[in-house]
Amino acid sequence: MDALFKIGIVLIVGILGGKLARLFKLPNVSGYLVAGLFLGNSCFKFIKPNDIEAFAVISEFALALIAFSIGSEFVVKEMLKVGKEIIIITLAEVAGAVLAVFLVMYYLFSEPFAFSIVIASMSAATAPAATLLVIQQYKAHGPLTKTIIPVVALDDVFGIMVFGLAMALARLSVGSTELSLAKMLIQPVIEIFGSVLLGFLLGLALAFTAKRAKTHDGLQGSSLAFIAVAAGLSNFLGFSPLLTNIMLGATVVNLLKNPKRVFGSVNDFVSPVYVLFFTLAGASLDLGILATVGAMGVAYILSRVGGKMLGAYIGARSVKAKEAVTNYLGLALLPQGGISIGLSFLVKQYLPEYAVAINTIIMFSVLIYEVSGPIFAKIAIQKAGEIPGLGSKAVSKQQTEEIVF
Repeated sequence: MDALFKIGIVLIVGILGGKLARLFKLPNVSGYLVAGLFLGNSCFKFIKPNDIEAFAVISEFALALIAFSIGSEFVVKEMLKVGKEIIIITLAEVAGAVLAVFLVMYYLFSEPFAFSIVIASMSAATAPAATLLVIQQYKAHGPLTKTIIPVVALDDVFGIMVFGLAMALARLSVGSTELSLAKMLIQPVIEIFGSVLLGFLLGLALAFTAKRAKTHDGLQGSSLAFIAVAAGLSNFLGFSPLLTNIMLGATVVNLLKNPKRVFGSVNDFVSPVYVLFFTLAGASLDLGILATVGAMGVAYILSRVGGKMLGAYIGARSVKAKEAVTNYLGLALLPQGGISIGLSFLVKQYLPEYAVAINTIIMFSVLIYEVSGPIFAKIAIQKAGEIPGLGSKAVSKQQTEEIVF
């Protein structure tokens, strides 16, 4: 069947799913994902696995756009005020998730150290896409919202670092490598710093180009081109497209006097791309995995939730964050997706003896978190009183304009 025809149907069904979700007062993204489930192998099989692979470029571009938008929140003047606190909170929630999952797998299920440490490290990363769209849909604003975005971005940086360390320890424990621990740890360091440097250099070029762009179309085309180049070069060089585009956005927002021109031009383009991305993400989920995951998969889900929420709470309390951040941040950090799936491919390459079990649990968690995560994110933001007209507490204009701490 023609690819364009399928893309058209995915768009239509995704839009309808979003409208139905709003009727039930759910985030649009939940509707896109559920609509995709009906199109995929779990139901009508309209979108087949080979279609998902063929449309992979859409997902890559959507994630690049989302990362670029996240970068716009890293304004140096604001980050200098809250940078230390954000780092402490992120470290705490990452440590909470990793420790909780490791203890459950290693002690409760008596799994080998290599298996336990690797799957625990994969629990650290948070998928930013769904949470960001919930924030944008409801025009949420306030201390919690301002905290979520930088935490999610740093969450992925720390997640990559923790995974690199865990993989090194796991391979050493099973004797599957002759490399030293130091040499194995250098790969994630290269990936992170290489991504940051590439994003910064491309950000300089985009800022220079944007200053000279006279028309909206020219600015939009240039911005989208740089985002695509950043993602493509990152893939080619073995860097992280997500981190590169976060740095690209962060560089632009800090160099331009009027960065809203750039980010506004990109936002004018992204809506249909997001609908395609999340609907295709739903189509890629397989409900059949529910029958094979067993108690260990459920334990992974629950321990990750508990670890993230407890870690975020402890981290926020330790830096005396506002009540909304302390009480509800953990609930907004549950979605898990692209990065964890990408890391699972590395597990298949370097620890094949554990790949099937780990990949099954990760795909199960993605299924659960991608569908429920946006709902929990909305609940967290609403309980914090940061959704205009829907907050559980009245929030004054002055309060919503306060910085996180």
